Amino acid sequence: MSELRLRMQTDMELRGYSPITVKYYVAHVSRFAKYFGKSPDLLGEDEIRQYLHHCIINKGLSEGTVNTIHSALKFFFSKTLTREWNVEKLSRIKEPKKLPVVLSQSEVKSILDAVSNLKHKAILMTIYAAGLRVSEAAKLKVSDIDSKNMQISVRCGKGKKDRYTLLSKTNLDILREYWMRYHPSDYLFMGADGKSPITARTIQRVFEDAKDRVGIKKNASVHTLRHSFATHLLEAGTDICYIQRLLGHTSINTTTIYLHLRRMDLLNIVSPLDSLTGVNNG
Repeated sequence: MSELRLRMQTDMELRGYSPITVKYYVAHVSRFAKYFGKSPDLLGEDEIRQYLHHCIINKGLSEGTVNTIHSALKFFFSKTLTREWNVEKLSRIKEPKKLPVVLSQSEVKSILDAVSNLKHKAILMTIYAAGLRVSEAAKLKVSDIDSKNMQISVRCGKGKKDRYTLLSKTNLDILREYWMRYHPSDYLFMGADGKSPITARTIQRVFEDAKDRVGIKKNASVHTLRHSFATHLLEAGTDICYIQRLLGHTSINTTTIYLHLRRMDLLNIVSPLDSLTGVNNG
């Protein structure tokens, strides 16, 4: 589908989609066409429903993956081919509402303490201290660290949005130590070639190695540091609206998930059963 592929790529790029999203959407449409052995512009609603059902039942793909395929096909048919998309017949699959994994402050400290490499420790500390996504940390530049105002500039984060987040004193201290040893001039955390930024995969591997060394069995990834940042701020009494801005969430509804992750013992909530039986939780 070379001509259609180019049209779809152009349509997505004109709407500001990221290169990785363009790549995956085009690939999904290509696999859809290959499944039926026809050009996708010769296929329609019945084939879309059949293919999505195949992805769920036969391929056993997760709800999130199926919905990404759904979004790719919807874009192709409604935007590139300008066809009507029947929302009722071609609805998205309902995704389970799973709470993210969160590390305690002691667990975060044990992971950071397990990292001996100064550069790697500085990266993980910055992600946790500022609530960054791993891609945001990888793309940080030296000029993004504003020590005068004690803030970090996050350029073109998710949704191509800029924002400011926290620069803690401890974080600044280790970044200064790191700069004195490595002298980065452009990207704050350079990759092995000395020209490109460090990769997200490398950062993830550093986190996983440290987590394994301290014996933490939780299904935590480096992104868990961001979840932990938000949860720990909320536990400390930070207003959720401020947390929303620090994380760069467009909607407060996205941020409210952290309300479910707070440790209930910090709120001194007494079960009605204990009140009924006169049990003292203190």
